Amino acid sequence: MANKLFIMLQNTSPSSPHTLGAPFFQAAAAAVMEYEVEIVLTADAGLLMKKGVAENLRIQEGSPKSVYDFIKDAYNAGVVFKICTPALELNGFTKDDLIEECSDVVGGAYVIEMVMDDDIKTLSY
Repeated sequence: MANKLFIMLQNTSPSSPHTLGAPFFQAAAAAVMEYEVEIVLTADAGLLMKKGVAENLRIQEGSPKSVYDFIKDAYNAGVVFKICTPALELNGFTKDDLIEECSDVVGGAYVIEMVMDDDIKTLSY
């Protein structure tokens, strides 16, 4: 049985905050269950790793909890966050603009390696 969960966020974005709860909640749950969990964000989903973006989003209108709170919950449970280089380029920001929970910038080859590894299970949102 695989011990690692790889989550790719590429179809979610700050423009659809109601879609952002499940990936972060499931990542945190898997980490609490002692699986190694990594989330890589690309395209518009990468904006969630930019300082000031996730803090101002709510999954549900009126919720006291921001999307950034969900990210922090997952991070505190042990989830590792990374962003793809194209997400930075596409959205016009740099490593200096990233939230502290984002540990690395990776390329497309890294994503392919993760997805093709038989010891890793992959979810994509």
